[in-house]
Parts: sequence; structure tokens; C-alpha cells
Amino acid sequence: MAAEICTSCYRNGIAVSNAHAPIGVMDDHMHEKGKWMLSYRYSHMDMDGNRIGTRGVTPEEIATTTPNRFASVMGQPPTLRVVPTEMSMQMHMFGAMYGLNDDVTLMAMANYTKKSMDHITFAGGMGTTELGRFETNTQGWGDTKLGALIRLYDDAIHHVHLNAGLSLPTGSIDEEDEVLTPMGMRPSIRLPYAMQLGSGTYDFLPGLTYSGNVKNFGWGAQYTSEIRLEGENSEGYALGDKHALTAWGSYGWADWISTSLRLTGTTQSDIDGVDSSIIAPVQTANPDNYGGKTLELGLGVNLLGTQGVLKGQRFGIEATAPLYRDLNGPQMETDFRIQAGWQYAF
Repeated sequence: MAAEICTSCYRNGIAVSNAHAPIGVMDDHMHEKGKWMLSYRYSHMDMDGNRIGTRGVTPEEIATTTPNRFASVMGQPPTLRVVPTEMSMQMHMFGAMYGLNDDVTLMAMANYTKKSMDHITFAGGMGTTELGRFETNTQGWGDTKLGALIRLYDDAIHHVHLNAGLSLPTGSIDEEDEVLTPMGMRPSIRLPYAMQLGSGTYDFLPGLTYSGNVKNFGWGAQYTSEIRLEGENSEGYALGDKHALTAWGSYGWADWISTSLRLTGTTQSDIDGVDSSIIAPVQTANPDNYGGKTLELGLGVNLLGTQGVLKGQRFGIEATAPLYRDLNGPQMETDFRIQAGWQYAF
């Protein structure tokens, strides 16, 4: 099918802001043959507290009642004596898109990630006496994503395309840092899975995107997934497959500004396998304590340059917060996420 011009994406020949999805939605639109788009996104996520299923739990409850997977290993306590309390993740994402022809757009994305996690260490093998607190940190380049967007349908209002991508295992999976053990020692060890920078596997990234736009109203939906193509990485495990469905609506207050509301449901399975170098009395060292189901609400703003030096540039920001969490736990819970970005099409 030959591509048709999205007449509702323009007013008096100028692009309108509500033709775009919220900035937190990746690969939501295509580009004409020979056209480029460069992008930068910054994402900040905060996690605070822990949850088992849908129930919040305290560090003291985890430390005294949750069995340690590695209790049979010499020197390991019977319960989890180290408990994470807060985590933050900052990500810088650099992207490029190119219209191979009017029906196929190529994309590439690299990211630089910084993670930090705060912990409480409880003294000895039992009780709730706090021995101390410590923080672990990692940073570096994550996995690299390559892909294509393939047009399936396009008219003046409705647009549908297929997302097909591949994630390359360029992120480190052997990061180490110093920790505080229940016996008061401070060794440098292999950090748990949540603090690593990549998956270690080649991952297939299929998806499907629909969007619509009429006058001041925009809307859309997108399904995305991460499917591990290998049974295990070089360290003996594979992250769980992930599936996400998001839907949004937007309203353009003017050609240059729109606001949006978005719902996102995500499900992810736990980790398959185990890294034999990750052994610690902390929940993040247990592959079973990953994945679950979440529902998040996002509020966003899009700003679109329509003339002068800003023409072709888009600025967006979106804040999301959880509505529902059912986690394979104990597991840290997301408190909020903010994403801001810039895009330049030419």
C-alpha cells in the first residue's frame, strides 16, 4: 500500500503537537523516505519500599521471615539479613531513525545507565538489630537496540505499523561493588541482577503500534515485548520475557502544545537460571524475586517547534506512577518515573 499523507497531523501546512504519542512511548511514528530523526531522552526512576505480591512489607519482616535461597552455603544465614530500601536509575538514551522508504523506517538506540541501591544490613543471623547501611552503584553503556518500523495501514486519520527489533548484549553483566555483610565484613562481590547493565542475551523486540488523530484529539495504543532468544547468557541465566500494552489520549491546546493521559500494563516472568557468582542473603540475589504485573498512569506534555530554528523539533515530558503492583517478591516497588526528551526531524 502506498503511503498517504497524514493530513490531520498538519494544520495550514504546519505539524501539530497532538500528532505525537507521549514521550515515554518509543517508536510511535514513521518517517518518509530519506528523512532523519535524532533523539535524546532522559529517564529517572525511583523505587522505595518492598512488596510481596500486592502487600507491602517492612525490612524487619523480610529479615526475620523470608528464607535465604543460599542458606545451605557455608557462612550464609537462614533468612535475608540484607534488605534493599531504595533504588534509583538514571538513563540517557540516544536514538536515530531513518526513512528507508515511505513504508519502512530504520531505528537504532543506545543508552548510558547509572544505578544506585541503598541497603540495610541486620546484625548476625537473627533479630532486628541494624548493623549498618550501605549503597552500591553501577554505571555504563547498556544493551543496544536496532530495528525497523513497517507500515501496515495508513490513511488521513488512522496509522498502523509493525515494530520489529533486536537487542544486542552490549551491557555489562559482571558488575561488582563493596557490600556490608551481617558479620560486619566489607567484601567486593558480584552485584545482583537488578544492578547489572544488560541482559547478556540477544533479545527479539516485536510490537504493534496504532495511532489516530482528528482536529485537536490524538489517541493510540502500542503492544511491545522483549523475548529472550537464548536460554541463558554467559553467566548462566536469562531475564524473564516482558510484555507491555499501553494506550493514550491527547488534546492539542494549540499547534505547539498538547497534553496526554496514558495507561500502561506490564507483565514479566522471573529470571530463568542462576549466576553462580551471585550469592548473598539479599532478595535481589534470588532469580525468583523478579517480574510480576503492574499498571501505571502517565501524564505528559508535548511541545512542538513550528517555525524558525525550532521547526522540526519536539520537546516532551511525562511522569508516571503505579496504580497496581503484583510482584514476585519480596521485590522493590517503583515509586515514580519521569522521562523527558528532545527529537529533531529533518
